[in-house]
Amino acid sequence: MRPLETRPETMSAIDEALAWHDGDARAAIATLIADCAYLRWQLDLATRATGVGFIGTN
Repeated sequence: MRPLETRPETMSAIDEALAWHDGDARAAIATLIADCAYLRWQLDLATRATGVGFIGTN
C-alpha cells in the first residue's frame, strides 16, 4: 500500500509541525501544549479507571 503523502527524509517532526501551521511557531507550540494537556488528562482518566489492584505487586 502506498502512503498518501511522502515526506523527504530530511524533514523532522519539528519541520512537520511548523509546516502544518504554515510556519507559525507560536501556533505550533500552542497546539503541542494543548495536545500534551489532553494526553495528560487521558492518562489520568485511564489511571483512575484501572485502579490500584490492576497494576499488581510482585
